[in-house]
Amino acid sequence: MIGDLFFDETGLDRGRVQRLVDESLNEADDGELFLEYRQSESFVFDDGRLKAATFDTTQGFGLRAVAGEATGYAHASELSEEAIRRAAGTVRAVTKGHSGTVALSPARTNRKLYADIDPLHSANFEAKVKLLGEMNEYARKLDPRVKQVSCSLSGAWQNVEILRAGGEVYRDIRPLVRLNVSVVVEESGRQEAGSFGGGGREGYESYLDAAYWHAAADEALRQALVNLTSVPAPAGEMPVVLGPGWPGILLHEAIGHGLEGDFNRKKTSAFAGLLGERVAAPGVTVVDDGTIANRRGSLSIDDEGTPTSRTVLIEDGILKGYMQDRQNARLMGMQPTGNGRRESFSCSIMPRMTNTYMLGGNTDPAEILASVDRGVYAVNFGGGQVDITNGKFVFSCTEAYMIENGKLGPAIKGATLIGDGPIALKHVKMIGNDMKLDTGVGTCGKNGQSVPVGVGQPTLRIDGLTVGGTAA
Repeated sequence: MIGDLFFDETGLDRGRVQRLVDESLNEADDGELFLEYRQSESFVFDDGRLKAATFDTTQGFGLRAVAGEATGYAHASELSEEAIRRAAGTVRAVTKGHSGTVALSPARTNRKLYADIDPLHSANFEAKVKLLGEMNEYARKLDPRVKQVSCSLSGAWQNVEILRAGGEVYRDIRPLVRLNVSVVVEESGRQEAGSFGGGGREGYESYLDAAYWHAAADEALRQALVNLTSVPAPAGEMPVVLGPGWPGILLHEAIGHGLEGDFNRKKTSAFAGLLGERVAAPGVTVVDDGTIANRRGSLSIDDEGTPTSRTVLIEDGILKGYMQDRQNARLMGMQPTGNGRRESFSCSIMPRMTNTYMLGGNTDPAEILASVDRGVYAVNFGGGQVDITNGKFVFSCTEAYMIENGKLGPAIKGATLIGDGPIALKHVKMIGNDMKLDTGVGTCGKNGQSVPVGVGQPTLRIDGLTVGGTAA
């Protein structure tokens, strides 16, 4: 049991620790003691051999007191009463001169979105290494042009317990696994790469299944061979059709961050002050949903103990809400949405996305492609950059094609998409009926913290995007 882990096995006395929490949060508006125990492992297979196998255990606590807009936070990797006492002395400084009453605790739920399992022990060491070796061998035999194969497997098991003033306790056990494969092919001196990854909050069993990793290697090779035939991308302003699933990462970056509560409370988001106004084309509905079972971005409770929710951000083009943690929700007069997240015990809470996606429409994807005389069909993305204050973004395509006279043309290389998130939302012209989520590989960075997330969308036609290309 998680309670035994943090108290019986460490020697901590629950009663004394609870009193320290109560004293720390006296006259605070909010706060909690966040206890964490995490084990993680990773395996990397490259150049035909196992190159790395790592295992790590971390534990610690973070104590937070919130007073108005100020936050006092202290953390340590030492789980001892004395360390918590020192932290309590530190965070109390933020409440000096402040007279607050600790906010009511989050509502409780019996919902569990993933099993209380330790994925690291769902398969033995030999099985994990064997998986990567067989995947490497399989991918190399798929095509004589395959020159390099890299595979990786990782898993984590996170236990958290959240103690609030008054004795309320919230617990969660969070599994997380991920499998990746990349392939490099060569023909006539030209090399190109393709990759595939998948994961979720479960054990390794699904990923050890040959049917799964065969399909993963097949997809990585397919992408690499497509890129091997690619021609330089054109440049200019043109319609862009985004494929379903992972291209939702553009939505996540260019729009999602701008809908997080802290940016809107501080009025640094392009969406600040626009609740109830049209911010997107009719038919555009965007949600953040942390309640989808076993998804990489899902959580039974967030890192404040609030149950995650399905939050409608934009409905039929109208801005309906923001993603909120408890502090920003209180300061904005809104309700928490279960989006208070932190990378680890050493990090403070921020409003963060979970699984953010656009709902599907009624149009057949083939009809969307047929509607474009000349444009780009973007299927997969690599890295990108976005300015939260204005929504301007730049994204690199790792798989894209020309659209010519309503039909797919050649694959193109070196294409980047350049635009403005809020403007792009208003230029959505057609929405496909094929919405899907990504395969479970998203990681979101914000203020130096990384957390697992999910993205998704249907096929979309967006007009007026700038394509940065390499064609002469």
